[in-house]
Amino acid sequence: MKEREATTGNGLMVLLLLLAVLAGGVAMVVLGVRGGEPGWIVGGLVGAVAAVFLLAGLFMVEPNQGRVLTLFGAYRGSERRGGLRWANPFMTKRAISLRVRNFETAHLKVNDADGNPIEIAAVVVWRVIDTFDAVFQVDNYEDFVHVQSESALRNLATQYTYDSHGEHEKSLRGNTVEVADQLRKEIHDRLVQAGVDVLEARITHLAYAPEIAQAMLQRQQATAIIAARQKIVEGAVGMVEMALDRLSE
Repeated sequence: MKEREATTGNGLMVLLLLLAVLAGGVAMVVLGVRGGEPGWIVGGLVGAVAAVFLLAGLFMVEPNQGRVLTLFGAYRGSERRGGLRWANPFMTKRAISLRVRNFETAHLKVNDADGNPIEIAAVVVWRVIDTFDAVFQVDNYEDFVHVQSESALRNLATQYTYDSHGEHEKSLRGNTVEVADQLRKEIHDRLVQAGVDVLEARITHLAYAPEIAQAMLQRQQATAIIAARQKIVEGAVGMVEMALDRLSE
């Protein structure tokens, strides 16, 4: 079963009609008391009570909000049309926000593809697109979004190294666009069953764990020194080759 539009009435028209019925019921009671007419009194009371009861069926739908309507546990549809609406007073009308929302995961400590402990966090931008799935497919869709996003982030971190060791090797630090796209896709695949669409996901925090941060910093400095020396050697060799070519000429 998927989301379907609920059958509801124009709340403003129903409100005016019920107020008129309520006023008419009160007038009948007054006239019945003055004229000594028990029938008018009973009719007026019944009309007034019925109008008050039916007023409980009025509910408000804000912009970018949906209402999930259920009657004695059975799904009766979802209302997305904004404004004042009316439905059966016995129906429960649960509000679901359809606005774009975002949250940042906690700083997770995981091991990258090389087994080095790292700290990583991400921000996820999402919204509900199917109110039926959000309410009935999972127990609490907001908690589901948070838990599954952190699970996907953990899984992603184990597939890449923190920093690349080769020219064509992908890493968390060096390929941020590709990593963000894969993270968004993986989170979306996990949340689609909850009626949630993931608009964006990107890493906001990435660092080595404190216990190895100093050692990895020294490693990065050593790598930079080696790379600089290689450039110096390549330049020196190039100058010698150029000099030999000139002498040969």
